[in-house]
Amino acid sequence: MHHPQLCKDEGVKIVVTDHGEGDHTDFIMSARGFVKLARPNMARELMAYGVIDVEYRRISCQYPGYNMMLKIKEHSKFPDYLALILIYQAGNKDITAVQMWQEECKEWKAMRRAYGGVWDIVTPPRGPINVRVLTESENEGQNWVRLDGVIPYYWEAGLIYDTTVQLA
Repeated sequence: MHHPQLCKDEGVKIVVTDHGEGDHTDFIMSARGFVKLARPNMARELMAYGVIDVEYRRISCQYPGYNMMLKIKEHSKFPDYLALILIYQAGNKDITAVQMWQEECKEWKAMRRAYGGVWDIVTPPRGPINVRVLTESENEGQNWVRLDGVIPYYWEAGLIYDTTVQLA
């Protein structure tokens, strides 16, 4: 459905963290996204449609003054289960894999993409955790980026840790 009378002519910038697969949709947009997209006082009418056609193009994300951060998801349980999401990731690169270094067996252990941008692992490594992420872009192909010691020995659910790097 096309509803130009409800949407701003100039468009909006919205951060998309996941590609949806349900209800024949490409993106699942939050209520806040609908409010930004709608003309003044038209958000409720636009949201009432539930599924709308959206024209979009990908642009490079910018987070001035921020490094990429790792947020430990609230449902993580030290030391047995770790779920994280990478936030403030600038640039035009996709993260297609995340791994953690297992010092005791000297190998990288893959994290599972749980949902959206959330990665998890059962029985994460002990001690300060080294992470590496596989980035992919049309111009540069694939590239591993190491984040050494980014997660401390006693990590805590809900906390955010600075990687000191940016992928842009």
